[in-house]
Amino acid sequence: MSFTAYVEAMNRVQERLMSVTAALNRAGVRYAVVGGNAVASWIARYNPSATRTTKDVDILVRKDDEPAVSAVMERIGYLREDLRGWVIFLDPAEPDRRAGVRLIWADQKVRPSSVAAAPSVDEAVPGPEGFWVLDLPALVRMKLTAFRDLDRVHLTDMLREGLIAESVRDSLEPELRNRLDDVERRARETELPGWD
Repeated sequence: MSFTAYVEAMNRVQERLMSVTAALNRAGVRYAVVGGNAVASWIARYNPSATRTTKDVDILVRKDDEPAVSAVMERIGYLREDLRGWVIFLDPAEPDRRAGVRLIWADQKVRPSSVAAAPSVDEAVPGPEGFWVLDLPALVRMKLTAFRDLDRVHLTDMLREGLIAESVRDSLEPELRNRLDDVERRARETELPGWD
């Protein structure tokens, strides 16, 4: 029963992602899928079995578009919640903040201590799933800026799948390049024999 519940929860995340992005597409609102869903979108193009699940949906939008985004979300039945500087939309069928749709403001620092601002929605590209996803260099930059444990795991996954090309590495500012080098070094140290 617990495994079935887990699979159903992951399916609901996917359904939430697809319904929200479809509604934003219909409304003509510029956005980019970021976070774990963006990483999964990129990795799945090369090795679907290497993707990880995620419990929420992170959407990058312009702050000026927040009223339009809110209107779209309310139209499809989501409930808005403002929480310590975050705007989260809850699905009434699963009103858990951890499973919500979280807005990330484009071109602004996610946290005051962030070393760089979040990317622009202009750095989004159309994904094969039908939604706009942050392009790979911007996604790597965003993950290196946040640099939480989960971000390091996502970066390790992208490195192992060969997604982070030298051109991406060369485009990084020194502090972010050093962080990527550290992730790569740790990934090599913990690599299991036979993995490449």
